[in-house]
Amino acid sequence: MSNPNSRLPRAPLPLPQRTLGPVADLEAHLPEEWWRRLFNALYIKTDGDVVENTENTRREVDFLLKAADVTPDSRILDLCCGQGRHSLELVRRGFRHVTGLDRSRYLVRLARKRAAAEGLSATFREGDARNPRLTADSFDCITILGNSFGYFSSQDDDAKVLRSAGKLLKPSGTLYLDLSDGDWIKIHYEPRSWEWIDGHHFVCRERSLSSDGNRLISREVIVHDELGVLADQFYAERLYTRETLTELLEACGYRDIRYHGQMESLSDRDQDLGMMARRMVLTALAPVKAKKTRKPRTTLNVTVLLGDPRLPDTVKRDGRFNEEDMETIRLLKEALTDIGRLDVTYLDNHATLERDLSDLSTDLVLNLCDEGFNNDPFKELHVPALLEMVGLPYTGAPPRCLANCYDKGLVRAVAAQLDVPVPLETYIRPGDQGATMPSVFPALLKPNFGDSSEGITRDAVVSNQQELLAYLDGLRALFPDNPVLVQEFLSGGEYSVGLIGNPDRGLRALPLLEVDYSGLDPALPQILCYESKWHPESPYWTRIRYREATLADQDQAMLIDHSMRLFERLGCRDYARFDFRADAAGTIKLLEVNPNPGWCWDGKQNLMAGFAGMSYAELLEAIIGAAEERLGLNGRRRPEKVGAARAKN
Repeated sequence: MSNPNSRLPRAPLPLPQRTLGPVADLEAHLPEEWWRRLFNALYIKTDGDVVENTENTRREVDFLLKAADVTPDSRILDLCCGQGRHSLELVRRGFRHVTGLDRSRYLVRLARKRAAAEGLSATFREGDARNPRLTADSFDCITILGNSFGYFSSQDDDAKVLRSAGKLLKPSGTLYLDLSDGDWIKIHYEPRSWEWIDGHHFVCRERSLSSDGNRLISREVIVHDELGVLADQFYAERLYTRETLTELLEACGYRDIRYHGQMESLSDRDQDLGMMARRMVLTALAPVKAKKTRKPRTTLNVTVLLGDPRLPDTVKRDGRFNEEDMETIRLLKEALTDIGRLDVTYLDNHATLERDLSDLSTDLVLNLCDEGFNNDPFKELHVPALLEMVGLPYTGAPPRCLANCYDKGLVRAVAAQLDVPVPLETYIRPGDQGATMPSVFPALLKPNFGDSSEGITRDAVVSNQQELLAYLDGLRALFPDNPVLVQEFLSGGEYSVGLIGNPDRGLRALPLLEVDYSGLDPALPQILCYESKWHPESPYWTRIRYREATLADQDQAMLIDHSMRLFERLGCRDYARFDFRADAAGTIKLLEVNPNPGWCWDGKQNLMAGFAGMSYAELLEAIIGAAEERLGLNGRRRPEKVGAARAKN
């Protein structure tokens, strides 16, 4: 038994729990999705003798490099990467394109912290191995290491993992698996064991085979010598043999399956190794992928919703639609015509919009009414709400998402919860005369609710308390019911990430955009203020340029990862834009999230599409295609309503 006085680094302790006491049937107490809760700080403590053992990690990576044909330029996905020990070891050895993905937020955060502490450029993402939401045909090698395969209650889910990996592998790519030898485990598993894991904790384990003999069910009771039971948890792993694993791989289309011998683990405590005691190692070539043939697409009836040019619009120059707005609409119509497969109708009369939508028969509504109902930006969410009330399918974000993202303070809180860096910020309620003003300058003031940079002018960047109070008074006069945010002014590089698609069917990141302020007078604050969007005569309009970002690959991957997690958490759909900016020290922080971002020909989303070689029409078709896929339209027409009239502007 190991020395009970030896200590691991102390971690915050969970609260004591009640134990179930003696259990006759372990399988009866096994949660179906036990893996959702198990991989936390206690896992690192109880299994640390093996999974935190540096020599084990080195030996396992040595084995990988001998068995798989990979080079430092290979793109490697470490699936079910845990705390990233294999990914980080690969980067230490010169591998430049390593991505780790794991379901456990705790372990992914730990991996990121360790990478940052060592200055290593591995990318780590949260995700489900059954649906990783990564780009198809993009990896030379996918690894599932350290017995991280076979957790699911159904073997069908294991097959989903393998099929997803097959889609992500390049046609010549390799799958590398390291998992327990089921035949050996069935004979040699320990029904009961216990051991000290540091000076205050010990763990008791019970094990039994499942009723069908194909899984090993384990119970783990973790005890603190003063606090008592910290966890009483159950887990299970499928026991694959060489024959059953080969059969599963072949059923999923893998080829040239080769076994490379056995691997054994070391233990710092020289105690119970459990499922890590003896593992088999194999490689397999990616499944042969059928050539994709494009099916002829039927004409899609699309109705485009726009702002109303008849009404005032307080956000636009001079409070109304201008010649540049009408030119933007003309170019939109040209691009939609260029798509070729669309039968397009336009609706922009908001006085009759509710009636027109009630009578409308269409396959899809292209919701480009970012002006809001009656050109009121506070009523942007009312447009999709109307569409939902009459049951019409539409592109873009639902009302809930638009409402959440309109609240900049709320978005910041969600981002912080997801470990996305955010600027320092003070929230000042309307009419609050006693608010504590921030002392960090320069600072940026802006309304908490709003878009299109409304309320943000060149004077929004303040250098002292006097300037802050003066601009705050101005915002309160213009927007009396709108809270104000006072943020640290981020003075570094400014970037945008454009995403197209949906989380459950794949998100595509466009090439990142960088704002080029080099042509702007140095005396002016470098911000994308209201003038940059609505005043053609302003230097903010004429002197600011946009270019493809030159950020390092790992920084771009990090921003894309942040954006994809925010896209899903905030409920964006089909397309969205995420704006970031670095502080003076180089830390890149979130500025804002834009569901249904500007769709115009000269907007950021189309500029990013251009970096990818896409035309304006191709961008619009990609957005429509994302909605078609999400809605399951696949070119099908909706049934015509009796007596329905096609409304035109």
